[in-house]
Amino acid sequence: MAKSPRSQKTTVDPEEISHFGKDSRYWWDENGPFAPLHRLNPARMGYLRDVIVRHYNRQTTGLKPLQDLHILDIGCGGGLVCEPLARMGAAVSGIDADSNAIATAKDHACAAGLNINYQVASTDHMKSQFDVVLALEIIEHVASVDKFVDNCVNLCKPGGLIVFSTLNRTPKSFALGIIAAEYILRWVPTGTHNWKKFVRPAELASALRQAGALPQEMRGLRLNPLRQEFEIVENDVDVNYFMVALKPIAQTKRKKP
Repeated sequence: MAKSPRSQKTTVDPEEISHFGKDSRYWWDENGPFAPLHRLNPARMGYLRDVIVRHYNRQTTGLKPLQDLHILDIGCGGGLVCEPLARMGAAVSGIDADSNAIATAKDHACAAGLNINYQVASTDHMKSQFDVVLALEIIEHVASVDKFVDNCVNLCKPGGLIVFSTLNRTPKSFALGIIAAEYILRWVPTGTHNWKKFVRPAELASALRQAGALPQEMRGLRLNPLRQEFEIVENDVDVNYFMVALKPIAQTKRKKP
């Protein structure tokens, strides 16, 4: 009998780790294989800050609006998200199954004088809980979406937030996210993405509800061709999108029919 996705032992896909691991020393090279992540990071960090500040009723005027919030960045890579969060005052933990990426992240944080808790780990065996759990550009690379979402919700404190960003599975995302980005513009190495592993918003929302979380909002992320900058939009989730979910204080997981 085949195992259900949630009964699988791990969410880690070794082929994905191998693919990204060979470029781990280039995480902070703005013109290297992770250049698109550098380009989208200003819009991404602005959105994350606003969502977290709004949820926890913080002020955006200070230098450290996320002071004392415990935030987990899953699949943190070289720390492109962890470092800005730490500068905003958060107590940040970053995990990645790629030991080379974690080594790069630790070295860069040390040079920047930032205290970030980096670990070579996956979501499968962690026990701590966090005010905010981030799964950014990672769910399309895991071995089991349902188990991964379940793990993310379990790692979030009741009343906390889980934030995903990923690629929708649409003809437009195939054209732009794979054909254009990998083969024409060469923004990312060939083979970075598998379109069949892209996750539709309805699928992610269903997995979140099954795990006991409540989807709260969804936003798109797209490149403004005039300014050549990424921007957050409300009405276009055909390619990249964010989904924010709340873990209720009284959590009840749904039973599958």
